[in-house]
Amino acid sequence: MKRSSDDHDEVVIIPCLDFSFNNNNNDDNNGLENWRKMMSKKVREACENYGLFFLVCDDEIIPKVLREKMIMGMKELFDLPEETKKKHQSTKAYSSYSSESPLSPLNQSFGVCDCHLLQVSQEFTNLMWPHGNPSFCETMNSMSAKLLELNYMILKMIQEGYDLPKHYITETEDMLTKGTVHFRLMKYKAPSNENKKEGGDENGLVAHTDKNTLTILFQNDVQGLEVQTKSGKWIQLEIPHNAYVVIVADILKAWSNGRLHAVNHRVTMKGDKERYSVGVFTMPKEEAKIEVPPELVDANTHPLRYKPFTYGDFMKHFVSTLDHENALDAVAGL
Repeated sequence: MKRSSDDHDEVVIIPCLDFSFNNNNNDDNNGLENWRKMMSKKVREACENYGLFFLVCDDEIIPKVLREKMIMGMKELFDLPEETKKKHQSTKAYSSYSSESPLSPLNQSFGVCDCHLLQVSQEFTNLMWPHGNPSFCETMNSMSAKLLELNYMILKMIQEGYDLPKHYITETEDMLTKGTVHFRLMKYKAPSNENKKEGGDENGLVAHTDKNTLTILFQNDVQGLEVQTKSGKWIQLEIPHNAYVVIVADILKAWSNGRLHAVNHRVTMKGDKERYSVGVFTMPKEEAKIEVPPELVDANTHPLRYKPFTYGDFMKHFVSTLDHENALDAVAGL
């Protein structure tokens, strides 16, 4: 799939990986194991070369009807009165309702921690709809759980793609997955009429790398997500219909000794349609120590780039500085 820059001087092919097991003739354990080894290699290569990839899957992993219900429910959620939406507040970073940010004036979002737990989904929907909204509660809870399961599957594939000893697989899996799961619902308004007349675009979300471990996103049919290539060019992604976007975040970059690329990305809005996006962001516990496995260090080709650090210290630095570009190097760089 070709994705080209606005200047038409660079062509980038973002891998689109098919996780539909039934389409790969995996009718036995050997077939499934061979498929997993092949896919783990492709996942690792995509994350190293681009910092992201597109993913398509069948209904056994995430039903398409669930995805459709999620988008429809979000429209109802964001149409609630502003005073109702502002009731969702948390002391945790990025876990409240936010809107009308000077840096991202088109963006409104809800951050909900651990809504794969039914009680959390119920508390959120009961706050937004005092008389209850069991349909959206179930949809939100199910979608969060499905995306989380997919997120864990990809993390394990990345580890297996490096052919690390089994004890590292277990230790890293515990480190990267036993933490907070951040579920985010996002709406981007269409650009202003004045900007449309001038043929301009508007910033939906500032450029950044994600500060968690691994991100999975999906959207409605409105494009807008852009990524910066390793050569520094910005390209707008043409995300295939019904595909998910898997993005490497800073913690995976550090754990992999910089082999995995934490891609810089942003949202730019065009046209006259609203964009809805959903994401699950896995992050370690605050006390989790992020440390590079010795097998990923090579004095000649991959010298050690990051010293051990805790996720809590990393986030404290980032929240206090909002240094989107250099937070990881400031905390752990050698």
